[in-house]
Amino acid sequence: MMNGDDPVLIVDVRTEEEYATGHIPGALLLPNETIGETQPELLPDKNATILVYCRSGNRSRTASIKLLGLGYENVYDFGGITSWPYEITTDNAA
Repeated sequence: MMNGDDPVLIVDVRTEEEYATGHIPGALLLPNETIGETQPELLPDKNATILVYCRSGNRSRTASIKLLGLGYENVYDFGGITSWPYEITTDNAA
């Protein structure tokens, strides 16, 4: 499980358009349909702690299963951004 020394990556698996309307600060965009194609350069460390979210929780579950199947060891389904109680950003420099 997570400890204070582990890097934590927050991954948004929604579409680019959804990401642009608002996302968790610092989140990486990795659309669910591209998992298996683009994650090596975005997620090079298969031991990193990865929190996956989408809009409502459906795609994040699917994406989490895909990432686990690709050998990522610490993947957690974070659910949907609709339940996120904190501020979101539209800054694309995340």
